[in-house]
Amino acid sequence: MTRKTEKARKGKKKTTEPKTEANGISKEKENHIDGVEEKGIPPVVAHERSRSVSYDPFRLYLDEIKKYPLLSREEERELSIRYREKGDMEAAYRLITANLRLVVKIAMDFQRYWMQNLNDLIQEGNVGLMQAAKKFDPYRGYKFSYYASFWIKAYIIKFIMDNWKLVKIGTTQAQRKLFFNLRKEKERLEAQGVEVTTPLLSQRLDVKESEILEMDQRLNSWEISLDSPLKEDSEDTHKSFLPSDDLPVDDQIADREAKSILHEKLTLFRGQLKGKEAVIFDKRLLTDEPLTLQEIGDRFGISRERVRQIESRLKKKLKAYLEEEIEDLDLLQESMVEV
Repeated sequence: MTRKTEKARKGKKKTTEPKTEANGISKEKENHIDGVEEKGIPPVVAHERSRSVSYDPFRLYLDEIKKYPLLSREEERELSIRYREKGDMEAAYRLITANLRLVVKIAMDFQRYWMQNLNDLIQEGNVGLMQAAKKFDPYRGYKFSYYASFWIKAYIIKFIMDNWKLVKIGTTQAQRKLFFNLRKEKERLEAQGVEVTTPLLSQRLDVKESEILEMDQRLNSWEISLDSPLKEDSEDTHKSFLPSDDLPVDDQIADREAKSILHEKLTLFRGQLKGKEAVIFDKRLLTDEPLTLQEIGDRFGISRERVRQIESRLKKKLKAYLEEEIEDLDLLQESMVEV
């Protein structure tokens, strides 16, 4: 090998040696990019992927709330008193921001019930934290974070229950208890090799068996749109098979006929009445806003008891008249939706 060839090889080797510091890329990052390139991924793409991680909303939020310092017990009490006594919003701001990490911790505990987006739970928990700051009484000696944890959990639980399904499933205290404990208790019993039965769950959770069955059906059932077709190629929807609240046509006709007959007979009966009976019939029996016995008594100068006696006698007379004029009065009454 000639001396010129050896120098050329040394010069070529020197020019291909990487300059980590000169190009501004750290050795670690360079190795990462080189490793990615070996797998067939261009360095530019790998660099963009590494950048996208930093744009994760949850990570960015964690980095942001870490900037707010935690408070000592004395600082916490001082800020709480300033906000309670003077309405100092700066004190409330410091009190709330110092406990944002507490909200994240509690939200992560509930994440197994809400897998869609952890940020939803954090947002609701923050609302509960602000509500806790409004209600907190620093003179009772409790730590604010301990008091706030109940408000944070309450708002997170309410959000989960309201949004678990389109139809709310936790409208009572027993249902809310079952929502969080039913599945957990089932898994605990199965792990112990115990046969899971409704009476056993009812005893362990201290709720009625009917409530266990209802919650179990709600948790395991799927929501179906009423406008969705029964089958893929069907034009009929689920809504088409719902019972109608409208009165059937034959019942509507029977109702109109029965009311027409009754109206005719009452008109004829009214023509036979005079004086006190006519007034009582019009103002007491056939009106939506009847006069009192005293008002009618004052009109005729008689006592309330006397008006009551006339009304009672009039009702008996009306019943006898209708039974005589209408062949089957009971059937007529059954035909009417509202008398």
